[in-house]
Amino acid sequence: MGLLFSRTSRSAMANPEIQNFIKNAVSQDKVVVFSKTYCPYCKLAKDIFQKINQPMKVIELDEREDGNSIQDNLASITGFRTVPQVFINGNCVGGGSDVQALHKAGKLEPMLIG
Repeated sequence: MGLLFSRTSRSAMANPEIQNFIKNAVSQDKVVVFSKTYCPYCKLAKDIFQKINQPMKVIELDEREDGNSIQDNLASITGFRTVPQVFINGNCVGGGSDVQALHKAGKLEPMLIG
């Protein structure tokens, strides 16, 4: 499982406790979506996984006190701060539009096998 920890897009200090939470979350479930309840791109990604009957762990950042810190630390891992941030098998595959493009191209389901 190759999480990418190379780019930092914000000057916020990385929080080892939060980074461990993220690493543990993305390693325990095949699909993890860091989301916000009101975000249309988050809904898009979640709807696609529901449509193909793929179980997912959804972490709604706007419902957590540490949501902003998680989002800042995701930015240090993935290089972008926007949501959703979708992980499959521990690897970030991007956001809602990226999941939609993978699905339309027939590449999403093969990523979920195994």
